[in-house]
Amino acid sequence: MSTYWKSAFIGGLAGAVLSFALMVGAHAVGFGPEIRVSDSSMHAYLVSHPEILVEMSNRLQAQQEDSDDVQRQKAVDRLGLKAYFDPRLAFVTGPANAHTTVVEFFDYNCPYCRASIPAVKKFYATHRDARFSFIEFPIKGPKSVVAARAALAAREQPDKYLAFHFALMGEDGPVDEKMVFADAAKAGLDVTKLKSDMAASKIDLALAASHTLAEATHIDGTPAFIVNGKIREGAMDDGLFAQMTKK
Repeated sequence: MSTYWKSAFIGGLAGAVLSFALMVGAHAVGFGPEIRVSDSSMHAYLVSHPEILVEMSNRLQAQQEDSDDVQRQKAVDRLGLKAYFDPRLAFVTGPANAHTTVVEFFDYNCPYCRASIPAVKKFYATHRDARFSFIEFPIKGPKSVVAARAALAAREQPDKYLAFHFALMGEDGPVDEKMVFADAAKAGLDVTKLKSDMAASKIDLALAASHTLAEATHIDGTPAFIVNGKIREGAMDDGLFAQMTKK
């Protein structure tokens, strides 16, 4: 789940929990005599014990995330891995009959995607017999869309795509248009051709397709990984790769 939606979710939960507690407090009935607690008393108690709201919100959030994970996995199982290795929307590399498969939905301005890059690069370097699918999923504004369009266009020069992808992911600051073309040149891309290819209608179709696939999979944040058919949202590290590929 994206940071924005997590914050909104937690805020909404806190409000709902408070409203529910006030309602219950005002109308609570015990097994013995009826117990009545005023709204102001309940409010004062909760304000003086905010850890109650935090604990309840965390528990409800965990339950919601567990439910979301189940829905995402059901979607992956229903759609099948073939949907995530469609070259019309993904950069696909590795043997078609690979026993190990890795799919990543990402945004070049996503800090969690960048945090995952060391593990992704290491896994890629040490598993050349695996099949990888890199799917552009720009959700962090216009700059991310420009970067995604450039990466999609870079597939017209396929031997340069991964160098360009890792260069963009390796940046510290926001990836903007100037940085995109600077990294493209460093990766050995023909920048003039890249700019021309970025305007192609199939770039729009690829972006639309990746968003449609993400929606069908209930993916609402980046990164999202599907490793050997098992989906996980959030940053990836060496340990998680090992866990998800364990036989």
